[in-house]
Amino acid sequence: MDSPISAGTSQAWVALGADPSLLDRVSYGGPSGGLPARLPVMELARATVAVCSLAAAELASVRMGRRPVPRVRVDDGAVTTAFLSDRLVRVDGRAWPAFSPLSRFWRATDGWVRTHANYPHHRARLLDALGVPGNAASSAEAVGAVARAIAGLTALEVQETVYAAGGLAVAARGPGDWAKSEQGIATAGQPLLTAARIDDAPYRMMPGGAALPCAGLRVLDLTRVLAGPVATRTLALLGADVLRIDAPQLPESQEAHNDTGMGKRSTTLNLEEATGRRTFEELLEAADVVVTGYRPGALERFGLTPEALAVRRPGLVIAQLSAWGRYGPWSERRGFDSLVQVATGIAELEGSPDAPGTLPAQALDHGTGYLLAAGVLRALTEQHRTGGTRLVRLALARTAHWLVHELAPASGEGEGGGGGEDEGFDADRRLTETDSPMGRLRYALPPVSYDGGPVNWARPSGLWGTDAPVWGGA
Repeated sequence: MDSPISAGTSQAWVALGADPSLLDRVSYGGPSGGLPARLPVMELARATVAVCSLAAAELASVRMGRRPVPRVRVDDGAVTTAFLSDRLVRVDGRAWPAFSPLSRFWRATDGWVRTHANYPHHRARLLDALGVPGNAASSAEAVGAVARAIAGLTALEVQETVYAAGGLAVAARGPGDWAKSEQGIATAGQPLLTAARIDDAPYRMMPGGAALPCAGLRVLDLTRVLAGPVATRTLALLGADVLRIDAPQLPESQEAHNDTGMGKRSTTLNLEEATGRRTFEELLEAADVVVTGYRPGALERFGLTPEALAVRRPGLVIAQLSAWGRYGPWSERRGFDSLVQVATGIAELEGSPDAPGTLPAQALDHGTGYLLAAGVLRALTEQHRTGGTRLVRLALARTAHWLVHELAPASGEGEGGGGGEDEGFDADRRLTETDSPMGRLRYALPPVSYDGGPVNWARPSGLWGTDAPVWGGA
């Protein structure tokens, strides 16, 4: 039997500024138990995929000129598998570790601190900040040296020392401590997401009769692991021509791109140079959507503020994602899902008296990614009706606040469970394989689904940064 519309789905749909009457198009089913946690992680996962699917169905209805809006079926097994997609992806049967040896919890003099050092430049800054030689003979030697350095400092000393050096470290806090902090107060005062019309640009006609809701639309993807790429991967599923752009001096992990590069093309542009800026402007002239996932302040010097983009390309949909939000003292700090979990009290809530814990998936990343895609889809729908340049903003820390303080498990659902058919969760049923430039690629099928919608991406992930900086078919 289908579950009633969950409170989380209703909350997210209202936050998107959408018609509540459309919620009756959503139903749920599938196996439970794939994301066990003390916090309602399954409800977050189910709700974010539900509203993304419904926003896609709504836009499909608008573009096809058909009513009613197609029905949405949210399958808990597909949702769970998708939220674990970064851990389940394989190339020729090979898996890669999600975190480097220096991305972990450490014991400080007064508690715990978590670092993030998956990228070489973050690793180098962490070691430099702690006075550890960067040429350690082995990972084990580096881990031991970092452990000794952190053991002599307080958690806040580690956090501030590493951040001052451009690295990433966050002291573990309880939810109460975070709620009383200046950044926590600023975060709690914000909506789950913001969606606004920022000018009166004329209505831009989208071709009618499109088979997919994003067919014919061009998306510039300036995002990195993991939430932003999940959002743009979803837009690619729905028919958009997505071109990911990275700086050549800031390489991405091919292993991460194997998961989040589905349906996209990937190129590099150096916006520090005139040639790169000129190429970007040419791409922008034909773009419909720009998605950014860097910390606030990082792209402004290239003229990538919403206001500047709206002047150069009126009628854009601009979607911006950050870790901590564009408010509070941490607004310009770097951050990742694992660090937001630690700062906001999630690690304490999911841990034990002896050590902090983690969510069963990078749920803040995945959930925020589907919300971001939903925000873009809804902006396109509203733009189709009344025009205007549109701006959508989300933050991982605000999604964390939603999870900790505002979400509740769905009716009849235990901690971390799902509400559906009585069958065990089996990820293999929602995985598939295809040939790719990297080898035989195994990946999770998309969870976003509605009647008549796509069931897979049109192309697999490719080699990161190797495509020409042109739109598809150009």
